[in-house]
Amino acid sequence: MSQRLVSDFKPAWWLPGAHLQTLWPTLVRRRISVAFPKRRIELADGDFIDLTCARVPGPRVLLVHGLEGNLRSHYAGSLIYRLIDAGFSPIFMHLRGCSGEPNRLARAYHSGASDDLAEVLNQLAADPEGPVLAVIGVSLGGNILLKYLGETPTPLVKTAIAVSVPFVLRDAMLRLNRGVSRIYRDYLLRRLKLAYRAKFANRPAPVPVDIDQINDLESFDDWITAPLNGFASAFDYYQRCSCRQFLPRIHTPTLIIHALDDPFVFPDTVPKAHELGPGVMLEVTRGGGHVGFLSGPLPWRPQYWLEERILRHLATPEV
Repeated sequence: MSQRLVSDFKPAWWLPGAHLQTLWPTLVRRRISVAFPKRRIELADGDFIDLTCARVPGPRVLLVHGLEGNLRSHYAGSLIYRLIDAGFSPIFMHLRGCSGEPNRLARAYHSGASDDLAEVLNQLAADPEGPVLAVIGVSLGGNILLKYLGETPTPLVKTAIAVSVPFVLRDAMLRLNRGVSRIYRDYLLRRLKLAYRAKFANRPAPVPVDIDQINDLESFDDWITAPLNGFASAFDYYQRCSCRQFLPRIHTPTLIIHALDDPFVFPDTVPKAHELGPGVMLEVTRGGGHVGFLSGPLPWRPQYWLEERILRHLATPEV
């Protein structure tokens, strides 16, 4: 039964506010390296997606990263090893072009690339182990996951967890143009430009654009994301790919974790209870920032509440 509830999460007193919660794990948290075997998924359109697979005993859990994320993202290595310790077999899905090797096609990954997730889940389901138990999607990866669940009649996953989801892409773009949030916009835009230049360093760029003249995410999406991925414009892309419209059709048991002070999302963008499908539980926290959720009384011993909450959900009897 769908519901929206307020979480018991309490942000650390020494990390007050959304921006410290968001930036601390990115800037300070020690990265845990992951060196597991790779597996390449060949896609129907001739492109590929790389997976990093722990290949340890236990139910398989797929992790999908956020915008310009990878195995070096602050949450990735730690969550992977926490899942292993809890008896799961994690798989990290690198979206197109994010595994350290440019993808083959001009097309790139984007917030609505649920077809890529569907292909990966289909191929994993054909393994002797059968379908994965769960998918965890973070930020952009959460948007992809929720869109997949809402548009797919029979999703190949038993349960799902989405963290710090943008919900409405145009709203997220507008939010990132305001106040301190512009530091995240500028950082992400730099990363997107670097990736675009690297991808087309040795082959012709498919769109006639001076990337140095792009100064905001909407322009990047209008000039690059939209035409490369079959959308008429940035507005068309935002409208068709925002996951909020897909939530009412989700029947798969799904936990969404979201902070009301997320600096990527307006509070009014967060869905209301009547918008949630029968499988969805939306757990909102009063603080926590964007993929932060740090608690604990001691600055030298931070507690990563998000990991605990994910593991608690995966341990519920219905899962």
